[in-house]
Amino acid sequence: MIPEELNMKMDSGVLYDPADPSLQILQRERLRMVHEYNAIDPRDISAREEMIKRMFASAGKDVYIEAPFYANWGGLKVCIGDSVYINFGCTLVDDAPITIGNHVMIGPGVTICTATHPLDYREREKGLQMNMPVVIEDNVWLCAGVIINPGVTVGKGAVIGAGSVVTKDIPPYSLAFGVPATVRKSLE
Repeated sequence: MIPEELNMKMDSGVLYDPADPSLQILQRERLRMVHEYNAIDPRDISAREEMIKRMFASAGKDVYIEAPFYANWGGLKVCIGDSVYINFGCTLVDDAPITIGNHVMIGPGVTICTATHPLDYREREKGLQMNMPVVIEDNVWLCAGVIINPGVTVGKGAVIGAGSVVTKDIPPYSLAFGVPATVRKSLE
């Protein structure tokens, strides 16, 4: 597993070196799991379900993920609720925790990103990054091509329109879309 001090840095928004040798072996093993998942015959539902339980920090019942699926830590820090559907081409940049609630629908080509890089080029030259957790609450629908940025919470029952870039928290029961996504109406 990830050394505790490094794991705390990874989850807290402070700069760290993602190329730290203590991370490399584990990350490669996690990427192998993603590769295995994507190679499972789509008719073999039980093999997919078993791999989902192995890959993610937690996964509820009735979780279905279309291949291809990508996660740079193979779901190590991802908790998924019950009755979640993730369409093909989803990318989870899961360097920090990602929480996906119950009854969430994620459209094709969605990216949920916890990692970011410093604005100072000297820190980027060193390969440093920082991460912030993402939360997708219950009953959210992320339409096709949505990008969720680090540190964002999408509130319960919200809908994010296709192609939107979510840069800040979205309140519950809101329809938001655009670049950047803005709340357009209440869904209550």
